[in-house]
Amino acid sequence: MGAALARGLVANKFLIPQELAIVESSAERQAVLQKDFPQVQISEQMLKCDSVIVAVKPNDVSEICAKLKNFDVKQLLSIAAGVTIASIETACGKSISVVRAMPNTPALIGQGASAMAASTNCSSDQISWAKKILLSVGKVVEVEENLLDAVTGLSGSGPAYIFLLAEALINAGVQQGLSAEVANDLVRQLLVGSSALLAQSAATPAELRKNVTSPNGTTAAGIATLESQHFVETISAAVHAATARSKELGR
Repeated sequence: MGAALARGLVANKFLIPQELAIVESSAERQAVLQKDFPQVQISEQMLKCDSVIVAVKPNDVSEICAKLKNFDVKQLLSIAAGVTIASIETACGKSISVVRAMPNTPALIGQGASAMAASTNCSSDQISWAKKILLSVGKVVEVEENLLDAVTGLSGSGPAYIFLLAEALINAGVQQGLSAEVANDLVRQLLVGSSALLAQSAATPAELRKNVTSPNGTTAAGIATLESQHFVETISAAVHAATARSKELGR
């Protein structure tokens, strides 16, 4: 995700490559990043800077942020799941203005969905700074921080739910006699086309679903089975579980 943000920043000319540095402890990963970002400085050690994006695992955030006190950092954007603004401020000090955000993996192709919340000491310019970073890889909304765990459970983890649905549909097509290749092609375009229709239509998802579902037709039979298998409740339970896990990571 950090690499996706870096790519968006450069591609959208938010920064020129020479203004960006990426800190990565893994030598193997450094080599990959240097190939992907040939004009960007890739370093194993922290560098003096005024702005930082923290894109590490939740358990590593405190250690990383504690080091920032020595580098004149003024503003910080964290995309670590579950890690609260308060805990980041405890680690790095309240002199650093903190924005916490949750993007998702479609940011890799500039189609991310992100939500963000800012600390009370963030200026409007600092909020704008963070928002522009997230806008470089998709759409962004502002929410209260206590809702970011729900965002994590919904749109942060959501791509995996969609990919699991794609797997299930492909397998179902194969079970009905289609080749894996044909089922794969149909399902990929099904999801692309349906998503585009949803994005471009003024109709609600419920209305779009009803437009496909003729009474007593084939779709109605499929929907009835999904409802009998508690499809809606299962999706709700998945989002609830991911939200709860995000809260656990924060503790």
